[in-house]
Amino acid sequence: MSEPLRVVLADDQELIRAGLKALLEARGVQVVGQAADGVEAVELVPHVRPDVVLMDIRMPRLDGVEATRRLAGYRVLVVTTYEQDEYVVEALRAGAAGFILKDTPPDQLVEAIRIVAAGESLLAPSITRRLLESVVRRLPAPASAPPELEELTAREREILLLIARGCSNAEIASTLFLSELTVKSHVSHLLSKLRLRDRVQAVILAYEAGLVTRGDDASP
Repeated sequence: MSEPLRVVLADDQELIRAGLKALLEARGVQVVGQAADGVEAVELVPHVRPDVVLMDIRMPRLDGVEATRRLAGYRVLVVTTYEQDEYVVEALRAGAAGFILKDTPPDQLVEAIRIVAAGESLLAPSITRRLLESVVRRLPAPASAPPELEELTAREREILLLIARGCSNAEIASTLFLSELTVKSHVSHLLSKLRLRDRVQAVILAYEAGLVTRGDDASP
């Protein structure tokens, strides 16, 4: 039997933390710590070493963006609302593995935690894709494309566009008639060439450089 996922909750509202703890533990997820602000989260997480940190954005003393930045190396899933869209891109730049809405159904929240704990970026679910598009509307006009993009092969550029549209490795493999192992190798190479930490940052780069625009379909 596999070990339960271990999670830290970082939210300044005690009622929300209590509710999340109850619903997660009822579904086999172990809450190993709680933090009422970013300072507490930064101090707590290295001691308990959770699989995932559920991080609110707006918290006293230290907000979720800066706390995420200071927790480099840990898997952070930002829990947000539409009213906080302007902070989401900054949280992803800071190293968050993904984000999810506070009104997400419990089973979807647990699945999101499992995805992030497994090392994936949470960008594939349709609700996250819609929120991402809402977020990128707030970005400034596309900047000039970074010179590193010229280092990508045609195939790597094709895969970057599909990543930016929220496709998983399996979906990319199906679309391009490749094996998932081959796709994974291409993703690793393009992230290295672009000097990016993960595919979340690749999505932001693609939108900021104007490679993908809001409303694009999923075809290259």
